[in-house]
Amino acid sequence: MTDQTQGTVHFLFEMGMLKRAKRSGWWIAGVKDPETIAEHSFRVALIGATLAYMEGADAARVALLCTLHDTQETRVGDIPWIGRRYVTAASNSDVTRDQLSQAHPAVAKGFQAVVDEYEAAETTEAKVARDADKLECMIQGLEYLAQGYQPAQEWVDSTRKKLVTKSAIELADAAQSMSTTEWQRVYLP
Repeated sequence: MTDQTQGTVHFLFEMGMLKRAKRSGWWIAGVKDPETIAEHSFRVALIGATLAYMEGADAARVALLCTLHDTQETRVGDIPWIGRRYVTAASNSDVTRDQLSQAHPAVAKGFQAVVDEYEAAETTEAKVARDADKLECMIQGLEYLAQGYQPAQEWVDSTRKKLVTKSAIELADAAQSMSTTEWQRVYLP
């Protein structure tokens, strides 16, 4: 076993932390048990692929951008927007570089390129991925509203305003026009 193999596995174990780490911004809205970073990232990837198909972008690339967009939070935590005013963290690109410093070079180079693309927000795929992150936050906020967490409305409204792509705006409009459990009517009598 090489050091690079071990370094790659270290990265994979570190990513497991995302399944346990909660998204802390929702605590400000009073949500007692918010979703984990991994749960958020999973739906961001699905939304990203959906938006990519709608926008004519590379869905697989967008899904990968979305999957890796918050992996740095194993090191810096999920700093809510209100906290970013007071805390300065390393850039996501720098954190990713450190996370992958002992990994197989091809893995490090590949994942670093994905994170750098997301952070630069210049490609169509990166723009779609960023909208997917915002749309997921908005949809999650709608679900928390349905559970009675009224302060989530501010998150829904502020996140909704940041959407850029036509498809994300259309999906946001649709999400706001229906119940979060309406999808169940497809199979319920």
